[in-house]
Amino acid sequence: MPINQTLSWGRYPKASHFRVHKPAWNDQLPDILEAAAPGSLLPYGLGRSYGDSCLNAGRELIDCRRLNRILGFDESTGMLRCECGVSLSDIIDLFLPRGWFLPVTPGTRFVTVGGAIANDVHGKNQHCAGTFGAHVFQIGLHRSNDGLVICNSEDNSDLLRATIGGLGLTGVIAWADIRLKRVAGPWIDAESIPFRSLNAFLDLSHESKDRFEYTVAWLDCFSGKKTRGIFFRGKHSAGHGRKFHPKRGPTLPFALPSWMLNPYSAKVFNACYYRIHSARKGAALIPYDYFFYPLDSIRQWNLLYGRQGFLQYQCVMPEANLEAFEELLERIARSGMGSFLGVLKQFGSAPPAGMLSFPRPGITIALDFAIRGERTFQLMQSLDEIVRESGGALYPAKDARMSSHLFEASFPHWRSFVPYIDPKISSSFWRRVTAGQ
Repeated sequence: MPINQTLSWGRYPKASHFRVHKPAWNDQLPDILEAAAPGSLLPYGLGRSYGDSCLNAGRELIDCRRLNRILGFDESTGMLRCECGVSLSDIIDLFLPRGWFLPVTPGTRFVTVGGAIANDVHGKNQHCAGTFGAHVFQIGLHRSNDGLVICNSEDNSDLLRATIGGLGLTGVIAWADIRLKRVAGPWIDAESIPFRSLNAFLDLSHESKDRFEYTVAWLDCFSGKKTRGIFFRGKHSAGHGRKFHPKRGPTLPFALPSWMLNPYSAKVFNACYYRIHSARKGAALIPYDYFFYPLDSIRQWNLLYGRQGFLQYQCVMPEANLEAFEELLERIARSGMGSFLGVLKQFGSAPPAGMLSFPRPGITIALDFAIRGERTFQLMQSLDEIVRESGGALYPAKDARMSSHLFEASFPHWRSFVPYIDPKISSSFWRRVTAGQ
C-alpha cells in the first residue's frame, strides 16, 4: 500500500508513493532501474514543479538529492560537470564569488540541475539566451534498457533533445555539462518602469531586448482590460566597489488560514505594490538575488496559499492576438480570484532546445490562484478556452489539471517524443495528459 506522501510546490494534487529510493551514488541507479516494473519509476529533485509532473502516484520515486557532487570545472571555458542533484543554489554559492553565473535561471534558485533540464526552464533572459537546455552540451543518462548513454550534439543527439524538456521520462541523468557565463559581479543595474497597457508593455519589451539582458514585468491581475504593471529590466554589474552581503529570509513555519488570502487583501496588495514601485521608478543598483529570486526571500512561501494549496497558470499566446490576453485578464478580474503574483514576459524567437520545450514566440503570463474549490477549476477551464482558441500553450512544469485535449493543442508533436521514454519510467502528469490518446 502506498505510504510515502509527496507534495509538489503547489501542494496539489497530494500523492502517495509505494516506495522512494534514495541513492547516494550514481552506481546504485542501474540496479534500481533493473529491478523496477515497467512504468513504475520517476526521478525526483527538489519538488519545485508546481503540479504533478514530479509525482508518480501509487508508484515509485527516485529521490536524486544526494546525487549532488561537482565533478569538474574548466576555468578557461566555464564548462561545469555536475550530478543531477546539484541545485542552482549550490552552483551560485560556489561559482559566483569566482565571477561565474548561471546562463539561464528560473525564478527560484532551489531547483536541481536535473529538474532544470527536465523542465527546460527559462528566465528573464529567454529573449536573448534561450532556455536552460540550450546551454547543456552533454549528459550521461541512465536508461533501463541501454545502460549509461552519452548524449551530445554528435552522439545520441535526438535523445538529448528528448531529455531536455522531457519531464524526467527518458531516464535518470547521471551528470550534465553546462557552460556557465562570466559576470561582472553579484549586482544588477536595474530599472523599473510603470506601464498602463499591453501595448506599452510590448513597446518596453521591444525597446529593451537589445539593451538589457533581463526583462520581465509584474502585472496587476485586478486591473482587467485596463492593464497596469511594472516593467523590470537589468544587466550584470560589478557594483561600483560596493560590498555584497548575501541575506537569507525567514521561513514560513505553517500554512496560513485560507481567509487571510482573499480578493480584498489581494486587491489591496496589488494596488500598494503598483504605487510603491511607481514611486521608485528609475535606475537602481540591487543585489542579484533580489532581482532574480524575490520569492526565495521567504522560505516555503507556498504556504501563503493555505492548506488546500494553489494552482499556477502559465500560458504563452501569440503576440499578435492581444485581444486574447485582454479577455483572459478580464475574466480573471471578473472572477475576483486575482493573484498576488502576475508575471508577464515576451519570449524571443530562439529555436526550442527540447522536443517538448514550452517557450515559443509570443507573450507568456504566469498567475497563482489559491484553490477555492470547484470555482477555481472552472475559472482555469475558462482560461483554457482562450489559450486553445488563440493557438497558445500551457507549461507542463506549472500544470496540475490541463486536459489531454489542451496538451494535444499545446504540444501537437508529442507523439514523436514517445519512443524516447524509458520503459521503466512514468509520471502522474504523463498518464493524465495522454490518457486515451
